Amino acid sequence: MGIHNKAYILGVGLLMSNYCMIGYDTSAHMTEETKNADRSGPIGIVTSVVLSNIFGWIYLVTLTSVVTDIPYLLSADNDAGGYAIAQALYTIFNQRYGSGVGGLVCLGVIAVAMFLCGVACITSNSRMGYAFSRDGAMPYSHLWHRVNKHEVPLNIVWLSVLVAFAMALTSLGSQVAFQAMVSIATLGLYISYALPIFFRVTTARKSFVRGPFHLGRYGVIIGWAAVLWVAFITVLFSLPVAYPVGKDVFNYTPVAVGGVLLLSVGSWVFHARFWFKGPIVNVDTY
Repeated sequence: MGIHNKAYILGVGLLMSNYCMIGYDTSAHMTEETKNADRSGPIGIVTSVVLSNIFGWIYLVTLTSVVTDIPYLLSADNDAGGYAIAQALYTIFNQRYGSGVGGLVCLGVIAVAMFLCGVACITSNSRMGYAFSRDGAMPYSHLWHRVNKHEVPLNIVWLSVLVAFAMALTSLGSQVAFQAMVSIATLGLYISYALPIFFRVTTARKSFVRGPFHLGRYGVIIGWAAVLWVAFITVLFSLPVAYPVGKDVFNYTPVAVGGVLLLSVGSWVFHARFWFKGPIVNVDTY
């Protein structure tokens, strides 16, 4: 029963690490609302990755250093009802200071950080939805690309909120379904990151026009490294997360991601390619 191969456990455990690293593309989606977007956008992406690595490493080292009794942390009979992180923080503060208040404060910090991540996701999704609807690529596009007097696409913002809320509700009914949502978000975004990089280092290697912010001669090497890494984690995160495999522990990621890809490609081949002409240009070019 269970998985005992440490390398396999490490590989599957990378899912949450990679999940925490997604979202740096938010800077790219917000470039239309920034000055010097051709430089500030890439700088924002690189900065977010660096800071996420630094603070994420500090958090993980701190958390793993206080984990001593894993079965107890996962037990539904502990003080936190089986929530391992909450119990670990509560236990370490209670043992050191005789009170678990410090652990609750740390949980509050984590909750605020997660809330801010949610805000960033909503912001990113709403801007992508606005861009798609502005180009006529979404159902009822005329409704979603409207902006209010503050030039905010409020309709698509609320749509993003409702969709995110509905997806989060799956965690109440099925942990497997929620895990599938996390996997879809992680793999789906990484695949979307890798595709333009792949075409940049292959078909567009000679024709690609670089902007003011670039990686110079190392761009192609780093690009291939990124593509190969995404290919690796795509296979890795599609593997079973527990044995024996059953309906309660089945990894639905390949089905979900494959279904989305199939629908997307099918929609393009049989419908969108006949009318979609690409992004609408709203600036003068010379």
